[in-house]
Amino acid sequence: MFIMPLARSLSVTSLSGLEDWDEEFDLEDAVLFEIAWEVANKVGGIYTVIQTKARLTAEEWGENYFLVGPYVESNVRTQVELIEPTNPVLKRTIDKMNASGCKVYFGRWLIEGSPYVVLIDVAFSAWSLDTWKSELWELCDIGVPWFDREANDAVLFGFLTAWLLGEYAAQSEEPPHIVAHFHEWLAGLGLILCRHRQLPVATIFTTHATLLGRYLCAGNVDFYNKLADFNVDKEAGDRQIYHRYCLERSAAHCAHVFTTVSQITAVEAEYLLMRKPDIITPNGLNVKKFSAVHEFQNLHAQSKHRIQEFVRGHFYGHLDFNLDKCLFLFIAGRYEFSNKGADIFLEALARLNYLLRVNHSDVTVIAFFIMPARTNNFNVETLKGQAVRKQLWDTAQTVKERFGKKLYESLLVGQLPDVQKIIDKEDFTIMKRAIFATQRQCQPPVCTHNMLEDSSDPILNCVRRIGLFNSAVDRVKIIFHPEFLSSTSPLLPMDYEEFVRGCHLGVFPSYYEPWGYTPAECTVMGIPSISTNLSGFGCFMEEHIADPSAYGIYILDRRYRGVDESCNQLTSFLFQFCKQSRRQRIIQRNRTERLSELLDWKYLGRYYISARHMALAKAFPDTYMYEPTEPTSTSGFSYPRPASVPPSPSLSRHSSPHHSEVEDNDEEERYDEDVEAEKDRKNIRQPYALPLKNKTSPLGANGNGNGDDDEN
Repeated sequence: MFIMPLARSLSVTSLSGLEDWDEEFDLEDAVLFEIAWEVANKVGGIYTVIQTKARLTAEEWGENYFLVGPYVESNVRTQVELIEPTNPVLKRTIDKMNASGCKVYFGRWLIEGSPYVVLIDVAFSAWSLDTWKSELWELCDIGVPWFDREANDAVLFGFLTAWLLGEYAAQSEEPPHIVAHFHEWLAGLGLILCRHRQLPVATIFTTHATLLGRYLCAGNVDFYNKLADFNVDKEAGDRQIYHRYCLERSAAHCAHVFTTVSQITAVEAEYLLMRKPDIITPNGLNVKKFSAVHEFQNLHAQSKHRIQEFVRGHFYGHLDFNLDKCLFLFIAGRYEFSNKGADIFLEALARLNYLLRVNHSDVTVIAFFIMPARTNNFNVETLKGQAVRKQLWDTAQTVKERFGKKLYESLLVGQLPDVQKIIDKEDFTIMKRAIFATQRQCQPPVCTHNMLEDSSDPILNCVRRIGLFNSAVDRVKIIFHPEFLSSTSPLLPMDYEEFVRGCHLGVFPSYYEPWGYTPAECTVMGIPSISTNLSGFGCFMEEHIADPSAYGIYILDRRYRGVDESCNQLTSFLFQFCKQSRRQRIIQRNRTERLSELLDWKYLGRYYISARHMALAKAFPDTYMYEPTEPTSTSGFSYPRPASVPPSPSLSRHSSPHHSEVEDNDEEERYDEDVEAEKDRKNIRQPYALPLKNKTSPLGANGNGNGDDDEN
C-alpha cells in the first residue's frame, strides 16, 4: 500500500522554520496587491482568511496595500465606503481603465484595519469575453466552455487584474516593485498573464484546496493512499473541470512563490499540481484576549443557557433528562456529508448511545448538525415547541406575580402566609392547563426545517439507519439545523460565535479539510474540539503540541486507520469526554483557550511575510536578497504536556486533579486557575519568543518538548 510521504517543504509549520529577520526589507518603494474573488465578497473560507489578515498586512504595508476583488453591488452597499484613490499612480491607472471601457471602483473595506480595495466590475466588461478567450487559447492552449459561468468570470477577472497591474506599472514614474498575491484558481489567470507579458511583478499563488482534490474526495476514493497513482489529466477531464484544472496548475507553475495552507495540502499539490510549495502559510485568526481568565468561562455559561432554553422548547413533553448533565456537541460547515465527516460522526454517536445506555450514564448528549441544505421553511412542530416553552414561561411568571403579591400583603400585616390560601384553585387550574399543553403525541423532531429532498438527504437517511429518533430511552439526541445560524432567527436566535461558545465540544472528523477554520475558532474561544490528521489544523496542532488531547485538541487518525477503526477511536474520544466532571471540563477549557496565541495572525502572519520577501528577491534580485534556510534538527517546536496532566478520567495521575464522583463536592478540591496558568506558562514558550535557527532549543536534548522535566 502506498503511504504518502511527508517530506518537509522549506519553512513549513514548524515554528523554528523561519529565519530571524535581523534586517527588515525596505518596503517604502514596494506596493502589494492581494487579489482574490472573495475580497468584500463572502463565498467561502478564503473570505475569512483575507478579512482577518487585513489588519496585520495593512500595518506592515501602510498606504501601499491594496486588495483587489470583484464589484458586487449588494456587498459594496453594506461593506465598502467608496472614495477617491489616495495613491496618485493608482488614480491615474483607474482613470485610464475607466476611460477605456472598464468600471473600476476604489474604496475602504469596512473591516478591522480598513484596507483599501480596488473592485472591478466583471460583468461590465463581458463584451470582451470571446476576444479574451481566444487570446487565452492562443497563449496557453486552454479552452473555456461557454456554459461554465464560474470559469467565464475567472477569464474576465484574470484579464482585468492583469490589465490593472500592467497599467499601474506603465503609470509609475520610476520602475516599480510590485508584489501581487493571487488566491485560488479563480484569480490565477491574472498571474499567468503577468508572467507572459513580463510585467515587473513579484507573483505569489496560494491554493487553499486543490480543485481536483476536492472533486476526488467527494467521489469516495481512497484519496491519500492513491495520490501517486492518479492520472490527473484524465481525472480532471472525466469530471469536466479540465479547463479549471489547467488554470490552477498553470498559476502554480508560473508563480515566483507557490504556497499552500497546510502540510497535508502541500503533499496533495505536489502530486496533483506537479509543484512542491515553497512555503506553507497557515491560516490564522484575530485573537482577542480577555483581561481576566474567568471572562470567557462566563460567556460560555451565558451562551449555554440560551441553548438550554432552545432545548427546553424543542424537547417539550419529552424533557426527561437533566439539562445540567447535558453536553452539547456540534459539527458545522459546508454540507459535504463524507468530506466533512458527518457520516463517521453519526455512526460514532450511535455507538456512544449504546455505551452510555449500558453503563447507565446520567449524561445526555445533544449533537447539533449546522449544515445548510435546501429547505422551504421551519418545521411547524419545531416552532410550536418554542411557542409552548414561551407560554409556559409566561404562565409561571403570572403565577409568581400573584403569589408574590399575596405574600407581600400577608407579611405587611405581620402574619406568616397560609400556603393553602396563597396558591388558590385558580392558580392550580392555570398550572394544570399549562402542564396539559406540554403533552406531545410524537417524538421531538430531528430536523428543524422542512427539507426539499427529505427522502434522499444523507444525514436524515443515516439517522433512519442508526435509529436515533430522539426517543426517551436514547442518551444521544440529534438536532439537524440545515441553515446557517442567525441572531434574527425566530427558532434559535444566536449567531455562530455565540452558539460555539455555548457548546461543550466541536466535532470535525473531516476526510478532506485543507485547513479547517471551525476547530480553530473553537480553540480561540476555549472550546475543545476533535479534528483529524487529514486536516491542516489537525496536522498543525500535532506538530506543535506534545500532547494535544491534554489541551482539549483531540486528533482522530483517519490516515492510517480504516473507517471502522477511526469510528471506534472517535467513539472512545466522545465517551471519555462524557465521563469528565464539570470541574475537569472547566480546566480543559482554560487550557484550550491558552493555545489561542498559536493561531493568532500576529504570529502566523510571519509566514506570509516570508513568502512576500521570497517573491521580491526572486523577481528583483538586484534590489532584494533572500537566503532560504532549511529547518534545523530542532525544528518542530512543541508545546509540552501541561503542568498538571490531562483532565480525562482514564488518564488521571496523582499530579492531576482527582476525579470527583459527586459534582457538588467539586468545590472541596482547591483549584486556582491563575496558579495553573502560571505553571503552564513556565512550560510553554510563547510564539513571539520561539527558538530560531542556529539557536539552542531550551526544550530538552531532543528539541521536541519531551525533556526530563516533563513530569514536574
